[in-house]
Amino acid sequence: MGFYNEIILPRLCDLAMRNKDLLPYRERAIRAARGRVLEIGIGSGRNLPFYGPAVKQIVGLEPGPKLLEMARHARQPDIPVEFVEASAEAIPIENRSMDTVVTTWTMCSIPDIDRALAEARRVLKPGGKLVFVEHGRAPEPRVRWWQDRLTPAWRRISGGCHLNRHVADVLRRNGFDIEVMHTGYMNGLKPMTFMYEGQASPR
Repeated sequence: MGFYNEIILPRLCDLAMRNKDLLPYRERAIRAARGRVLEIGIGSGRNLPFYGPAVKQIVGLEPGPKLLEMARHARQPDIPVEFVEASAEAIPIENRSMDTVVTTWTMCSIPDIDRALAEARRVLKPGGKLVFVEHGRAPEPRVRWWQDRLTPAWRRISGGCHLNRHVADVLRRNGFDIEVMHTGYMNGLKPMTFMYEGQASPR
């Protein structure tokens, strides 16, 4: 699996993130970012062109060296960008130093999501925001049935992606209050396309 995970999977992830149906979600999320921003799971850098003048600095966190290399060659905004190779469960950033934490289609694949969100809370300043767009657990029982049964195999071929994480519950149990959230399906197969997008603040 080394060749697949290190060479093939990053290119598949980048290809999936090129989906034009994701653009409105991406634009809305990045528009909400302010000040000093930590993007957890920057991937191949698909969000970078959408950051605007309200953002003063971007720290892009990514555990995958190949994806980080792709991000460095992506179209860069007119804002200082620092790329950091590290996991979300151990963010090498000082306490209370970020105005915004951004996650887009990232929470699904973090192995220890509770630890990662504790780290996100740690680095956010008082009054800071977590801005998120994630896919996850659907409301319909039949779709959830499929999500639960597909997830074990799906995780093995998709870099650990869980189809069945309930994003709102995960945020609340980890000390975040959800201030704004919209949910619904985007185009595609229902087990893979139930979206959560919004903003949350540390409790």
